[in-house]
Amino acid sequence: MTNFFALLSGLTFGLGLIVSGMTNPAKVLGFLDIAGEWDPSLILVMGGAIVIGLIAFALAKKRGSSFLGLPMQLPTARQLDRRLILGSLTFGVGWGLAGICPGPALVLLGEGVQQGALFVGAMLAGMGIFEWLERRKA
Repeated sequence: MTNFFALLSGLTFGLGLIVSGMTNPAKVLGFLDIAGEWDPSLILVMGGAIVIGLIAFALAKKRGSSFLGLPMQLPTARQLDRRLILGSLTFGVGWGLAGICPGPALVLLGEGVQQGALFVGAMLAGMGIFEWLERRKA
């Protein structure tokens, strides 16, 4: 049952990305181009996501388990550290250069779009390099 709801959630998320235009790199880059021909339409998408997220986290904090009976696993870290800041900057630069982030990249990959495949390949390579560096550090 857990896998079914995970699949359903992923499909709903992917459909939302398609409907909102978040899988179109040109639309995302238009939103990020505040000095040129700025497209503010994605503000509504982000605003809606933030509102839904705030409500969901507020409700989740009051529960000990999920609707499926699994333990609630909410983030507890509250401090800004170097890794978080550098990771956020890297994510933002990548998003700004490509107009794609991981969720839309998986949708594009599923649609057979070459940009999505290239992005997912680069993302997996970056994740592998990170893991290799972490193991080497330890």
